[in-house]
Amino acid sequence: MSEYVFDTKAAAKFSDEKYQKVNLYESHRLFCDVYCLLPGQSQRAHVHNDEDKIYHALTGTCDVQIGDVTQPLPPGHTAIAPAGVEHAITNNSNEPATVLAVMAPHPRLRKD
Repeated sequence: MSEYVFDTKAAAKFSDEKYQKVNLYESHRLFCDVYCLLPGQSQRAHVHNDEDKIYHALTGTCDVQIGDVTQPLPPGHTAIAPAGVEHAITNNSNEPATVLAVMAPHPRLRKD
């Protein structure tokens, strides 16, 4: 693989302690991570005031919260959390799950 082509399945890393974020790419414009969630693990609900976030389910099914709505996010489906909207993801299934997470602009490296 080149530095710009990623095997997201091979990149996945899981931990019994908490969900894992595996960084694939980041610049001051965006970041792209693989979130790896075992059953029962979650990313707490939070808001990014200036950044949009995309969750794309790769494997397993998680529940995704965008605003006041929570619904399943099965493989191949995408959820979008616009800036200012609370969002979270939880693996309530019995199987591990991987989710591609993309946010722009990058909240820490953004050049204002």
